[in-house]
Amino acid sequence: MAEFDAIVIGAGTVGAAIGYGLGLRKQRVLVLDGGDTDFRAARANFGLVWSQGKGKGMPAYQDLTKRSSDLWPNFHQELGDNAGGACIDYQHSGGIVFCLGDHGYEERKAQINSLHAEHLSEFPDAGSSEVDMLGRDEVQNLMPDLRLGKRVSGASFGNRDGHVNPLQLLSAMHHAIHRQGSEIKGNSVVQRILPVGDGYEVRTATSKWRAPKVVIAAGIASADLGRQVGLDVPIRAQRGQILVTQRCAPVLPLPCSGLRQTAEGTIMIGATKEEVGADVSATTQASAWLSLKTVEIAPDLARVQLVRHWSGLRIMTPDGHPVYAQSKEHPGIFVASCHSGVTLAAIHAGELADHITAGMLPATYEPFHHRRFDVQTAY
Repeated sequence: MAEFDAIVIGAGTVGAAIGYGLGLRKQRVLVLDGGDTDFRAARANFGLVWSQGKGKGMPAYQDLTKRSSDLWPNFHQELGDNAGGACIDYQHSGGIVFCLGDHGYEERKAQINSLHAEHLSEFPDAGSSEVDMLGRDEVQNLMPDLRLGKRVSGASFGNRDGHVNPLQLLSAMHHAIHRQGSEIKGNSVVQRILPVGDGYEVRTATSKWRAPKVVIAAGIASADLGRQVGLDVPIRAQRGQILVTQRCAPVLPLPCSGLRQTAEGTIMIGATKEEVGADVSATTQASAWLSLKTVEIAPDLARVQLVRHWSGLRIMTPDGHPVYAQSKEHPGIFVASCHSGVTLAAIHAGELADHITAGMLPATYEPFHHRRFDVQTAY
């Protein structure tokens, strides 16, 4: 039976980043990918490396996204080197969230101020906010080739933000894992995780492997797998639909929440947030809503042809924030679940891989434990 230093269940953006990071630490890693028909969050990934607006109610998550965003330039350079010069179209130019009407502007300003106050309450040395509110004229100056709609009143600008090609990112991490001498096995749907001796045995229908450490990063399947080893993580699927246009001349010099232009010139429009379970249908209702929203921001895009429309699933917890936890009964087993796999890739391949290699999550990760969802009965 093949033995490894660590087995990562899940070869999506989260699992691949952890597997890649473990390989950087000289761990011999097996990354198990599911079936070709599995639901994959990467299908609906918008490709944003984004911190502004994230973490309401959880300052630790705000801090995590900010630190990961700051690590991304070095992560990008190192990944390119380790993946044989792979290109992932990373751009670190800042990003904006459009505001519509005076009320929309004031509401966004209040949200940003509230988030920053929350962050400072737990991290008093964090300094000033990295998000600025811009008036309409300032936004137009940032985007001289994009005529703004009449209702655009301004935007919030996050200087940490950027974007990347998410499929190229995933491919580069897979390539780097292979170059490290580790393995990725496709069509390997894990059925069982069993304690065996001083480690664990991971079984599919046809194969089994052993390792002293196992990381569950299997998206929607993480819930069932976690319950086998004392990690009862509440996870649900949320559908997101995206539109893509024909290639256009450059009009969006920086990414926007829900609107970004790729290196190839196509414009991605997204994304819906639909509580419909594991349904990846693409609907005309969503297409109409996304189109109307886009034209309200940038009227000239009404003349651009749509060429693709698809949907995928986000992996969500009840509060929308990540879960990182270690099994109390089986301390060599970890779970990692989040819907910000691109933004947090630098942290997953860095400090999280450090902690897993060491065999222990630190106290600073306690806010991310799924016990925060436990509700005591009130009498």
